[in-house]
Amino acid sequence: MPARIVLVRHGQTEWAKNGRHTGRTDIPLTEEGREAARLLGKRLERSPWNGLSGARARTSPLARARDTCELAGFGERAEDWDALMEWDYGEYEGRTSPEIRAERPGWMIWRDGVIGGETSWQVATRADEVVAWSKEADSDCLVFAHGHFLRTLAARWLHMDPLRGSVLSLAPASLSILGWEYGDPAIELWNDTAHLQ
Repeated sequence: MPARIVLVRHGQTEWAKNGRHTGRTDIPLTEEGREAARLLGKRLERSPWNGLSGARARTSPLARARDTCELAGFGERAEDWDALMEWDYGEYEGRTSPEIRAERPGWMIWRDGVIGGETSWQVATRADEVVAWSKEADSDCLVFAHGHFLRTLAARWLHMDPLRGSVLSLAPASLSILGWEYGDPAIELWNDTAHLQ
């Protein structure tokens, strides 16, 4: 069976909790985010995951993803990879969508982009690197990263325009799987937070 990608979005941060766009600013996890990461790790220790012992693991080097990876028990196995960093929001870093819409009515990041940061296609190019890496693997791949990036990665896994990531909601500390159906790329699991219930 071809390799799958197991996706973990980092745990909660203060900025994420307040709806602030958090790209390259290195914001720490809240205590709630740290606990969610630990709960995720406990879930991945149990069947059917069994610690994902054969999986290749990588993480965004940003503290919120790296710490989620560590707290979930994969820190020693995971390599930092800049390709997994969040969208560079440029001038919109740290701002909320309502604040941006006050200046740009109807603004939506997926459609309208940001000023002074990455385009959706630049993010997609990084996501394509991750897809290519996983397709070379002989075992499942585990990545710890960020909301907008992982949504873009899912769109690219499915051979879609990165803008299609807009329809894929993704909660902090959620678990998702990009896999296969009839030999074609598919979403096996999305935005699963059962470990937080």
